[in-house]
Amino acid sequence: MKNIFDAPFWDRGFRPFFLLGAAYAVFMIVAWVGVFGGFFRIPVAWNDPTMWHAHEMVFGFTLAIIAGFLLTAVSNWTGGAPTRRGSLALLCGVWVAGRLSFWWAYAPQPVLSFIDLLFIPLLAVCLSIPLIRAKNHHNLSFIGILTLLFLCDLHMHLIALGLVKGDPRISAYAAVLVVMMVVSIVSSRIIPSFTVAGLRQRGLKLFQTDQMKTDIAALLLVFGLSLAVFFTGLKSYPAALFALAAGLIHLWRMRHWHSLKTGGEPMLWILHAGHFWLVAGLLTLGLHGLGWAVPSSLALHMLTVGCIGSLTLGMMARVSLGHTGRPIRANTAMVIAFLMMQWTVVVRCLAITVGGNHYLSWIMVTGIFWVAAFSLYLAVYTPILLGEEAG
Repeated sequence: MKNIFDAPFWDRGFRPFFLLGAAYAVFMIVAWVGVFGGFFRIPVAWNDPTMWHAHEMVFGFTLAIIAGFLLTAVSNWTGGAPTRRGSLALLCGVWVAGRLSFWWAYAPQPVLSFIDLLFIPLLAVCLSIPLIRAKNHHNLSFIGILTLLFLCDLHMHLIALGLVKGDPRISAYAAVLVVMMVVSIVSSRIIPSFTVAGLRQRGLKLFQTDQMKTDIAALLLVFGLSLAVFFTGLKSYPAALFALAAGLIHLWRMRHWHSLKTGGEPMLWILHAGHFWLVAGLLTLGLHGLGWAVPSSLALHMLTVGCIGSLTLGMMARVSLGHTGRPIRANTAMVIAFLMMQWTVVVRCLAITVGGNHYLSWIMVTGIFWVAAFSLYLAVYTPILLGEEAG
């Protein structure tokens, strides 16, 4: 007799986590614009709504997409059975509980912290077991990155509990940069290979160039940047040097990626666009660290809205099609969604630089574009994520 966990939805991690993550991306921005604009108040447990927004966009939305991707990829890396059915549902339940805990205004802070902090260790266990069994030590680096994310999350909670003094914004920035480590690794693996494979189908005779040393250097520089920001702050020479070096080397490795040839392939150019925003964000952060009149929030939103927004949307679309046996092609709705994400980051950057008295209006436009992009994803992909594999 079948039970609810025998449904295709619980077969692979990308299905529930992409659906939950995309829905939360819509929900959180609607809530944030409402709170920022003073249209309503939300009974969240943290007193600082900006930190609540930052935390939930990183440890809520972004971490859900990372979880869906890694839980799906680990079975390909090891050839073993993925986390599925009841175990996957339990993991999703812990993620949901962490999100709901922030809406309990009178929750004891230690309880809130425990619930929220539980997800990353459980995710790490789900990934570690198959990797260790398969002796796939190469990909254990992701466990290290999850550990760094956990430490950033823990530091934010310790500050909220009053057990540690510090600026939670630094923890948030460090967490974003740790996410950029994931981006650096995954981009080096998938963007060149997907690009060459996709463009060859159009008859272009292209080849993938091995850049292992460059890729390792790029990752280590982002790691160094995250440590520099955490220990010395954003406006410091160590942070500036690491940021500029990381930005330049990530730009340098794109020279072999055939980015300018991807214009006619939305499933490809959205990935290249996301990596471009990574480069732009790192260089902007470097200029800020040197003391230039460049707001740190400009770099932050290039990295979050631009890089994370573009790459999550692009990878969610690709993985959802590829792992359900469907052709990897973007329909008209998704092309519009990809374009909207680029408009989102451009408008958000303009809000920071020239917003002035109309800053709130710019934020509202940004929110509309973001919500529209992820709503289009949900409209197109919800039936795919819930349904059977094609063919």
